[in-house]
Amino acid sequence: MATISDVAARAGVSTATVSRALNGKSTVDRDLVARVRKAAEELGYQPNGPARNLRRQEAAVVALIISDVENPFFTAIARGVEDVAHEVGYSVVLCNSDENAEKENRYIDIAIQERVAGVILSPSGTTSSVAKLASRGTAYVAVDRPLPGQDSDVVLVDTRLAAKQATTHLVAQGYDRIGCITGPAGVRTADDRLAGYREALKAAKHRSSPRLVRRTEYKAAGARRAAQELLRQPEPPDALLIANSAMAVGVLQALQELKIRPGRDVGLVAFDDAPWAELVDPPLSVVAQPAYEIGTVAARLLLARIADSTRAPTTTTLGARLLERGSSHRK
Repeated sequence: MATISDVAARAGVSTATVSRALNGKSTVDRDLVARVRKAAEELGYQPNGPARNLRRQEAAVVALIISDVENPFFTAIARGVEDVAHEVGYSVVLCNSDENAEKENRYIDIAIQERVAGVILSPSGTTSSVAKLASRGTAYVAVDRPLPGQDSDVVLVDTRLAAKQATTHLVAQGYDRIGCITGPAGVRTADDRLAGYREALKAAKHRSSPRLVRRTEYKAAGARRAAQELLRQPEPPDALLIANSAMAVGVLQALQELKIRPGRDVGLVAFDDAPWAELVDPPLSVVAQPAYEIGTVAARLLLARIADSTRAPTTTTLGARLLERGSSHRK
């Protein structure tokens, strides 16, 4: 008896293409569909009816598309999603977009093809790929960042206010030239943290200078370069607000290379309370975001959306906490 692999070999396509073509997926080119059907007829291939019907139903699976699997903030979100999903019998497939719109789009295509029950994603900033979920009726929830122009459930943290509070703390500690290392322009969290930083300086009547701000990818390597640039200036910053824990690693590397002591020479506050933050010397002051709670709230919203697609979209905004430690206190 011919198998799907035999049909794929005869038609010169992948088994996934055979499956999509024989199941009437609109994403397959018409010529390919004709070629696959001809090969199936020549080989006498008969799809497994029960299996095909099962594939056409929603799977008890949700896809979680996050920006950076190496970032503890996103892994904590993933744990929250999984714990809630597991309670009701759903499995979670984890996808890492790397802040790359093309990768995000590819994972969304796969989620649609595999008929997952729903998608939770930290969007890269574009909405074109997410529109496909809406058009197919697939439930989805955004986390960490909203989806401009899309009516969707979203779970956020007020990081603008948190950045303002962290910068105000640095001002209160007597730092005069406070710098900011944040993420790429156009990424909502990066823009909000920069805006909060500027609001705090304005409220304190501190001068905000473009020379004290750097934008880079949300990675250690970019933050390391940014910190080196800032700290090698004739008038370097005496404190830094850092947009996430991965970037904080890069900043600490730069300080070590330049023989600058954190806390003593340069005050530091970073977003996200990474497990290592209390182990460095001095311990790192952080803005602790409720990452696990973001995941649990998002999962419950997704399950509610799966159960009732007519629900009005909701926005849940959670708070963050400033944890003051030695790196932001002058010694």
